[in-house]
Amino acid sequence: MVRDARSLSSVALLDLRKRAVVAVNGGRSIVSVAATLGISRQAVSRWVRSMERKGEIVLVPKKKGRPKGRMLRSSQAHFVIRRIVEHLPDELNLPFYLWTRDAVKMLVKKKYGVKLSVWTMGRLLKEWGLSPQKPSRRAYERDPEKVKAWLEEEYPAIRELARQERALILWEDEMGIRSDSQVGRTYAPIGKTPVVPVTGRRFSCNMIAGITNKGKLNFMVFQETFTGTIFLIFVKRLVKQTRRKIFLIADAHPAHRAKEVKKYLAAHQKNIVLFFLPPYSPELNPSEYLNNDVKTNTIRKTRPRTQVQMASEIRKYLRSKQRTPQKVKKFFHAEKVKYAAH
Repeated sequence: MVRDARSLSSVALLDLRKRAVVAVNGGRSIVSVAATLGISRQAVSRWVRSMERKGEIVLVPKKKGRPKGRMLRSSQAHFVIRRIVEHLPDELNLPFYLWTRDAVKMLVKKKYGVKLSVWTMGRLLKEWGLSPQKPSRRAYERDPEKVKAWLEEEYPAIRELARQERALILWEDEMGIRSDSQVGRTYAPIGKTPVVPVTGRRFSCNMIAGITNKGKLNFMVFQETFTGTIFLIFVKRLVKQTRRKIFLIADAHPAHRAKEVKKYLAAHQKNIVLFFLPPYSPELNPSEYLNNDVKTNTIRKTRPRTQVQMASEIRKYLRSKQRTPQKVKKFFHAEKVKYAAH
């Protein structure tokens, strides 16, 4: 019976290898030595050949388990972590767009001359508290200084003014929903792509909504192209449905700056005032989370067959949100919009 040498200690394994090599060199056949020691003849043959080429040192077993030591000093590891957190690979002249194990490997090799395997790199990344994640998108045109000014100066001033005037801060956004949007994911046997039956016709529906950190939700669903005229209809509805003065916060969409909108706002400053978010900063708007929620629960969970059915599903879902203000409040719990929660 052939024994499993992997269960032996390093000392016992070294002794076994030496006995086998000595026996073969003493004139015994590899087959008889293997049978006597209870090991495979392939192992004996390999040990004898290695001994002949490199000497007795090759018989010393390698240490079991993962190699000890981090191969990078603490200061070097901190440098690599900072680069991963603060930069993308292409910003460091690496031929990658996102951070992968290969990208970090190349950074370590380029900076410190240390060559690591992809598996070792993955282990180190895990030890450093880093994991592969789906990144959020951010426009190149986004101005960090304007975002900082909004968070530290502009919005706090708006919030204080709203407190003084007892105004309602409403966060507005609009979106289009298409019938051929991504279905989502569904389980299926490995290697067999699932097929989901959908209509071959393409149609879309648009939605505009405003939410408050107290859970209030106003919305309008429409089929027309979003223009200043459509936005003004929504604004007039807000004024009619809300008894308090409204501080409406929106992005700088052209429809929000249309002439008819400006004219109406100038004439109704006692009822509503419009403020604009920093350009290219949708992540600062809590209404973005409402948009994602609506897409997930009206299109990815149900597949409408007509535009009328789509609009009906969206209205139905938004009305359910109106009846559950505690769920609307949760859109303000996301890290990027916590500043608007109070």
